Amino acid sequence: MTRPEKKIENYEVIMKTLTAGGVAAVCSKTAVAPFDRIKILLQAQHEHYKHLGAFSGFREIVQRENFLALYKGNLVQVMRIMPYGAIQFTAYEQYKQHLEVSFEQSSLINGFLAGAAAGITAAAITYPLDTIRARLAFQVTNSNTLYSGIKHAVVRMLKEEGGLRALYRGFWSNMLGMIPYAGFSFYTFEKVKYLNMKYAPHYFCSEHKTNGLILNIPGKLLCGGAAGAVANTFSYPLDVTKRRMQLAMMNPATHKYASGMLSTLRLIYTENGIVKGLYRGMSINFLRAVPLQAVAFATYEMMKQTLGLDTGMKL
Repeated sequence: MTRPEKKIENYEVIMKTLTAGGVAAVCSKTAVAPFDRIKILLQAQHEHYKHLGAFSGFREIVQRENFLALYKGNLVQVMRIMPYGAIQFTAYEQYKQHLEVSFEQSSLINGFLAGAAAGITAAAITYPLDTIRARLAFQVTNSNTLYSGIKHAVVRMLKEEGGLRALYRGFWSNMLGMIPYAGFSFYTFEKVKYLNMKYAPHYFCSEHKTNGLILNIPGKLLCGGAAGAVANTFSYPLDVTKRRMQLAMMNPATHKYASGMLSTLRLIYTENGIVKGLYRGMSINFLRAVPLQAVAFATYEMMKQTLGLDTGMKL
């Protein structure tokens, strides 16, 4: 194969991977959008919801606002998550490929390193949209509505909260949290996928036309769900810290959380402890994280197979 032909082939692979990652991200986030909304309200202890649990919170949102309020902030979430998912999955494949060429560690260790690097890359590029989405999701109709929409939120934050710095509040907490989150997510998926193919192929695998094994739909969902459970357990306190910082300027009483990552982390622990502070909203997070990653990885695997990027594994 000549060099120009190889470049064209690599370009086609990257474009297909971007498409697969973007579709997977949009499907997964839309599927769990109501869980994302209530998680944000609980994490940041909104005055109308801080005394409620996950399911009572759902009922309160519908009664206080309406059913569509469960999806508040989802438009900007989709705008963020499509490039995020496309970049993350594509970066993962590229990083993993380079690591396997450059280093001799096991493929699973390379999977953790590639996943962590891919998560950081995607999050760094799309972080401002995550901040805006959190602000919009935190608003409650007829209560503390500060922003009429995405554009209004951006303009007001830039003018009143110190320019671009406002859009990146909580950034370092997010970057640190992304290392265990994305790293363990991809590592766990690859590990459980390998174990299923090796020890339970009759239950969780089917044969590809190339005679290689591929995960069936239950297998894809199982591996993705396991990835979500493990990754979120390790990274959740930093996610809570990030949310408190992102939403700190929406209420004078919470301005104290805008000073920095370590001080915010310390404040949360001092005021609320571990269970009710650093892991507040963890139950709702598990309810969203497991199906989120299950749908994301399952959709990504199916898209890869549809686009001819995955021809199966031979053990």
